[in-house]
Amino acid sequence: MTILDLLNKSANRLSDAGVADPRREASSLLAFALDKPSAFLIAHPEYELTDEEASRFDGFIARRANREPFQYITERQEFYGLDFEVSPDVLIPRPETEILVEEAIRELNKLKELNRLSELAFCEIGVGSGCISVSILHNVPNATAIGIDISEKALAVAGRNAANHGVADRLSLQIGNVFAGVTNKFDMIVSNPPYIPDADLTDMQKEVRDFEPHNALFAGADGLDIIRRIIDEAPEHLNKGGLLLIEIGFGQAEILRGHIDQTIWSKHEFIPDLQGIDRVLKVRLR
Repeated sequence: MTILDLLNKSANRLSDAGVADPRREASSLLAFALDKPSAFLIAHPEYELTDEEASRFDGFIARRANREPFQYITERQEFYGLDFEVSPDVLIPRPETEILVEEAIRELNKLKELNRLSELAFCEIGVGSGCISVSILHNVPNATAIGIDISEKALAVAGRNAANHGVADRLSLQIGNVFAGVTNKFDMIVSNPPYIPDADLTDMQKEVRDFEPHNALFAGADGLDIIRRIIDEAPEHLNKGGLLLIEIGFGQAEILRGHIDQTIWSKHEFIPDLQGIDRVLKVRLR
């Protein structure tokens, strides 16, 4: 079949399966199957696929029709201008997490200028794919980091991403639950922890509910079990005046305001995303 025939057929198949924007998804999967740029599909609608190409593309469409995320099929996701490997062992990086990365980079650079530090150190709780730590290290050359995760498979993905972007020598990866086993002190701690209430599972998109790792998504009745732990335990691992940056979910800012001990933290603020939702909690140790 030609490119045009396959796109029409596959877009209908994805539409019937409930996939949003089926034509675009079919086109992207076909370009991936052919290892060609999208412009090739537009310029050569009459191109007839080989049996091998058609079989590979059909397999991708079948997986997407089953609502497997596009990123797990291609095993790639762009984040903060960098290309990351992803797998079902790690959460797919979201654009809103770039807000946390942007703030972390800004604050680390400010710290470097104010204190003229030759080296900055931060820790990431729940490193996952490594997209946060790797992006920060890529943009702050004099920083080092420790990335913690409860999943050995996630740490393997993070390690490959760190190597691919040339920061593996500055990122130490270790298995652990929150701060368990961590003895260092840091200038900053960052985290995009699980923060979705357990009861929300049934309302999630099939792509999320059936394919992304639940231990990276859900955290108790109000979604704040892990975030509370991080806030409570972080002071032991921060240098004086150190910062804690945590991504949070919709409606959680008001709850967290009551959990921040003003005798421990000097001040706090919430950084909104593009929709005006408080997305990142930023607190500084006294």
